[in-house]
Amino acid sequence: MITKVASERQGIQSIEVGFRLLDVLAKNNRPMMLRDIAKGAGMAAAKAHRYLVSFMRIGIVEQDAGTGRYDLGAYALELGLSGLGRLDPVRLAGPVLDNLCEEIHETVALAVWGTHGATIVRIVDAGSPITITLRPGTVLSLSRSATGRAFAAFYRSPFLKKMIDAELQEQADSSKTALTTCRRQLEKVLTEIRERGLARATSSLTPGINGFSAPVYDHSNRMVAAITSLGSVGEFDAEWESSTAQAMLQAAADLSHRLGYGSMQD
Repeated sequence: MITKVASERQGIQSIEVGFRLLDVLAKNNRPMMLRDIAKGAGMAAAKAHRYLVSFMRIGIVEQDAGTGRYDLGAYALELGLSGLGRLDPVRLAGPVLDNLCEEIHETVALAVWGTHGATIVRIVDAGSPITITLRPGTVLSLSRSATGRAFAAFYRSPFLKKMIDAELQEQADSSKTALTTCRRQLEKVLTEIRERGLARATSSLTPGINGFSAPVYDHSNRMVAAITSLGSVGEFDAEWESSTAQAMLQAAADLSHRLGYGSMQD
């Protein structure tokens, strides 16, 4: 939506017109003939050609010498990657977390992968006592928390398996359970999480607390964060098909889209 202030600013109309051609190329995702580009941009072929010549000079458009078709050039890729590199999931998560908290009336948080594992970096408090045990900087269990399970199921890191193995060994020792049994139990949980696209924990880390956590992906289709919601047992609906679960999935999808998820797919 163009604001009144933006609309009143004096710009260079020819640049805005020319970018209609780039928009056509970007949306078609394939090399195109001049006539088709011009038609898509709603301008005469001769006029479109002049713009394309200028774009080729700066490298934002290229032309195949054999077919005569035009496509986005190397500089367009540079610009796109530079823009994607500036997308900060922590910064962009703010409005998504605020909206989610307002929708489900539960405390929500954002976690990223830190030096010591799944780490909470941002919290929106719904006014529940849950913030007593959850603060920025909190590192969560990979096997027992919803957040940790989301990373265990979807995150790629050379250190992840070692951290999980160490955690399971500690659990096995403290509960006097065979390590293979602990590992098998966790794998069963992770398999369901991967099928659902959503992690869940019910009173397993903090007694009386349920939680969901959904993975967030960036333009390289790599998990970069997790959106988590937490609430008291009896008030927090932890059913897989609940409205809370659906809201979690949608919030994670919205943030992933903002980070360019899917933009590199064919």
